[in-house]
Amino acid sequence: MTPSAPAHRPALLALCVLSLIWSYNWIVMKQALAWAGPITFSAWRYGLGTLVLFALLALRRRPLRPPPLWPTVWIGLAQTTGFQLLVQAALLGGGAGRTALLAYTMPFWVVLMNWLALGQWPTRRLWLGLGAAALGLLLVLEPWQGLGGDLTPTVLALAGGVCWAVGVVLSKRLFERGGVGALSLTAWQMLFGSVVIIACAVLVPERPVAWTGGFIAALAYNALLSSGLGWAMWSFIVAQLPANVAGLSSLAIPVLGIGFAWLVLGERPSGAESLGIGLIVVALALVNLRRARQP
Repeated sequence: MTPSAPAHRPALLALCVLSLIWSYNWIVMKQALAWAGPITFSAWRYGLGTLVLFALLALRRRPLRPPPLWPTVWIGLAQTTGFQLLVQAALLGGGAGRTALLAYTMPFWVVLMNWLALGQWPTRRLWLGLGAAALGLLLVLEPWQGLGGDLTPTVLALAGGVCWAVGVVLSKRLFERGGVGALSLTAWQMLFGSVVIIACAVLVPERPVAWTGGFIAALAYNALLSSGLGWAMWSFIVAQLPANVAGLSSLAIPVLGIGFAWLVLGERPSGAESLGIGLIVVALALVNLRRARQP
């Protein structure tokens, strides 16, 4: 059965809705920083998100026992603690669309890590994707404009993508061992990562939270939509659709994030940036998408 068959329409619709939820969340996270510091917001976001995920596990009657402890801890430190704190710090000084794009360089770092650490030599298609990504990143950074601008948000966003990639590689190795569910691993790694973020929020002084309606709405969006509903939809999508179709979200989310940032926040990319964005999207397609098998 192909992904276009009627049986797959609910999953395709879920993929579209999820791409909208996760891409617009970059705008929500940027706006939330007007009312709270990046570490404080991350602590509230992931603390509540963890509760929602465990409630979801209980509602779906999934086992609450933790996956293998230390691999899950390391995944949480990379994929939740490292990624979230770095991208939130990047959003504090950088644009939402640009941060989303740079964070979604994660697949390129996964390819490089698999090559360097696991000896998985990239195919010609992957090399082409890495080359297009490097050229696109060069156009986005525009080094010919001089080094007078602050490169810190760019470096932080890229570092966030690297942390995310570490989490992906570690998760893949854990899944290969078998007996670990995606939703269970997500909940437990988020718990371990959130504990560290909450500890950082307690130890690092930041301005007090302004408990406005906007901040409460941002927390609700992140805890209920982005974390709870989002991961439930993702589990359904992965179960129903081929990997190459589910991988479309890796293309749609940064592109939609840039579009939302332009429409909502007025972040209009320059000509060189637009060309660089296009090249990175092409590179993501080369790295993520595989030719669908014939029936």
